[in-house]
Parts: sequence; structure tokens; C-alpha cells
Amino acid sequence: MSFPLLTATAALPAIGAIATAAVPAAKRTAAKWLALLFSLATLALAITVLVRFEPGGDRYQLTESHSWIADFGVRYELGVDGIAVALIALTALLIPFIVLAGWHDADPLETGSRRWRPTQGFFALILAVEAMVIISFEATDVFLFYIFFEAMLIPMYFLIGGFGDRAHKDGEEKAATQRSYAAVKFLLYNLAGGLIMLAAVIGLYVVAGNFSLTEIAQARANGELEMATSTERWLFLGFFFAFAVKAPLWPLHTWLPNAMQESTAPVAVLITAVVDKVGTFAMLRFCLQLFPEASKWATPVILVLAVISIIYGALLAVGQRDIKRLIAYASISHFGFIVMGIFAMTSQGQSGATLYMVNHGISTAVLMLIAGFLISRRGSRLIADFGGVQKVAPVLAGTFLIGGLATLSLPGLAPFVSEFLVLVGTFTRYPVIGIIATFGIVLAALYTLVLYQRTMTGPVKPEVAAMPDLRVREIAVVAPLVVMLVFLGVYPKPVTDVVNPAVEHTMSDVQKKDPQPEVEAAK
Repeated sequence: MSFPLLTATAALPAIGAIATAAVPAAKRTAAKWLALLFSLATLALAITVLVRFEPGGDRYQLTESHSWIADFGVRYELGVDGIAVALIALTALLIPFIVLAGWHDADPLETGSRRWRPTQGFFALILAVEAMVIISFEATDVFLFYIFFEAMLIPMYFLIGGFGDRAHKDGEEKAATQRSYAAVKFLLYNLAGGLIMLAAVIGLYVVAGNFSLTEIAQARANGELEMATSTERWLFLGFFFAFAVKAPLWPLHTWLPNAMQESTAPVAVLITAVVDKVGTFAMLRFCLQLFPEASKWATPVILVLAVISIIYGALLAVGQRDIKRLIAYASISHFGFIVMGIFAMTSQGQSGATLYMVNHGISTAVLMLIAGFLISRRGSRLIADFGGVQKVAPVLAGTFLIGGLATLSLPGLAPFVSEFLVLVGTFTRYPVIGIIATFGIVLAALYTLVLYQRTMTGPVKPEVAAMPDLRVREIAVVAPLVVMLVFLGVYPKPVTDVVNPAVEHTMSDVQKKDPQPEVEAAK
């Protein structure tokens, strides 16, 4: 029996969460180092998964399958394709930086303070989320996926509501109320999506007789399982609704700005760079593979929703006064690009969408973590409270600029390649949608450069005159991510080589081929 590598990759952070939570309350520093150690060990296993994965091999590799609830056809079934491998690597890469960035975020403000939950709990919850996200990427049993798709809401609820942002000027009581509101809104939106999905999961079992993604897809491909058109469409809508909430796609997005605003910067990164990727990943793995005809039927409406997300999110980002809310609305715009690439039904669009998931995770982590360092120094999230920071903290300002330029998809930085592929893939099949979506790029340049200008340039405000530059720990958090932005911007081939075969399988599922160019290239 081979070593269960996928189980180990998901189980290790879960064990780390339990071990970190069990550290005595007086040993806060030990809990931090233990969490960091487990996150690094998980990264090592994720790299092992990446190395052992063969892009030209079987669709699902490193598979594990064990009987679980036999009476209902539920199995503990895991397997990874190229898309899952890329996102597992992204998750495992980001968690150590999230832990380092949040090193002091859960410390008491003073000795004996009860304002913050125990430090151990903060880091244990981060590791718990990592474990649930990783197994969601690995699960090829629909019921198993659903359990962890929903279970990750619990630790996220406590991270948002119990360890919120300290940069409040309205007093602790009002701050606690706002954190509670954001956490409850996050939970209710995602629970609503999950309950609708549960009905669809049950419906799928009634039709197919089991929950195995691979068996159901194979039966459909062989003509052994047929769904009525109306049944397939209703089941698709049940799955897609839950994924669109998680993504988040307009108009189901409104929980995200509140959640990111009230969270600490590392938790905000965990939300948008890690957890939200489960939604877009699941669209590729479950919606397109299980319900190919319904996916094609819904494509025009979904593309309209995606382009609305792109423009709407970018427009609202332009008008924000709060740094975190600006980044949140920018993320809504970026997720619109990802969904648009998925449902453009072209290989360029889907490869770009998958690459966008990875690149957006890295670029958002850089921008949000630097924003968190900036906010913690000033004690305010308001853009108007800053000015002239680049004169007193040039390293901080420089890395903030790189994160901003990556957000607006500057050529040479990672998001440019993925955004370009999404737009090309969309334009070849839906030119009007592709043209409208390009306005999101113009708006991205506007909100990013205006943010930098108002916070970093101009006269030095008295409140920031003594602001320290990035410390060693903070540089250790940001520098590797900046290197990744540049490397993948110049040489994205390592990621595209892994994801492209999986994209080809997805295109085969929906029986779509790329449109032929009207003019052949000169030989």
C-alpha cells in the first residue's frame, strides 16, 4: 500500500491546529513557532505532491479510495488534477507568510487583557482552515467535498468575529459590533449557498446512485447515465449558486467587503487568496464536469454576471476611502475575470482563469499584507490619514507599489499573463464581453495609482513622520512573494505546464473546441 500523500497533506495542518491549540496559554510564542513549523511542513508535502504529479499522466493522480458510509455510497475518495495541484501549492505557500504576518495580531493589548482571544486559538484556526481548503481541492467524492466546503466556514467565522482589525477609532464596543456583523454576514451568505448546494447534492445522488465524481462523469460520458434537461439545469444551479457566493460573484458578493474590512490583514488574505479560490475551482471541477450541457446553457448569463462583477467591483474600488475595502472591491473585479475565463469555454480562457487564481492569490497577499503593516503603524484604515509615506518608509512604499502594479496587471508581473489569456480566450468566442471587460483594466489602473498617490506621495503628514520602515520579519514575509510575482510574470510556464492538461480534459467534458482564427498565420 502506497503512502497516502494527499491525506497526509491535509491531515498535517489539522494535527498542527490541535497541537497549537493545546499549547498552554502562557506559551504564546511557542504556539506561534509551532504553527509556523507545521505550515512549513505542509508546504514541504505540497511540494512533494507537485513533484510527483505527472502533467501528461492520468487525469486524477495520487488517488485514494476507501469505503466510508457504504449504505449511502459515500467514499473517502481523493485525487488531484493539474488545477488542484496548483491551488494546493498556492495554499501551502501562502499559509507560512500569513502566520508570519500575523505574528502579533492576536497578542493581548496589555497584561491580563480579555479583549482578544488566546493567541493559540488564532493560529490554530488558520491551520484548521488550511486543512479544510486542501482536502476540498483533493476530494473527488461530492459528499466529502461538501462537508469540508461547509466546515471551513466555522473557523473563518471565529477568525473574522474574534480576531478583527484593531485599527478602529470608534471605540472597542462599536468595533466588536462591526466585527460581529461582518462575521455573521459571512456565515449567513455562505450557509445559504451551502444549503442550496446540499439539496443539489442529494438530487445528484437520487439521479446517479453515488457521489463519486469520477464514476458519475464516466457514466455520463459513456451514455450509461442520462439526466433530463430540466434536472441537469436545476442541479447545476444548486451547485453554481454556492460556488458563486464563495467566489464571490455579483450580486452575491456583498459579504466580502465587510469581512475583509473587519479582519486582520492576514485573515483578509486567507479569505480572498485561499478560501474564495475553492468557489472558482469547484466551478471547473464540478459544474463543468458533472453538468456540461447545463453549463453551456447558463454560459451567456454567467458571462454577463462576470463582466458586471469586473466593472462594478472596479468602479466601487475607485470611490473607496478605506484601504481594505478598496482591495476587497478590486478582488471582486478580479474574480469576475476568473469566472469569465472559466465560462468562455476556450482553452486560453480556462488556462488563464486557473493561472489567475494562482497569481491573484500572490498579488493580493503582497498588497493586503503591506496594507496591513501600513495600517498597524498608523492605527487607521482611511486613505485620507496617510500621505508622504515613501519619504519616511521607502521600502514599505516600494513593495506597496509593486503589489499595486501587480493588481493592475502591469506587464512583467504575474497577473498580466493570466489576465491577457482570459481576455484573449473570451474575445475569440464572445468579442463584446471581452471588449467590455477591458474597461476593468483601465479602472484598475485608476484605483491603484490613486491609492498610491494619496498614501505614499505628497507632503509628509505629521502622523506618519515617525513611521518605521519594514522590519526584518515583515521583509521576510513580502520579499519571497515579490520574487514570485516577477518570476511568474516573466516565466509562467511551470504553472501552465501543470494546468493545461487538466484544462484540455475540462474542454473535452463540455465538448468544446477553440474557435478557429479567421485569418491563418503566415507560415
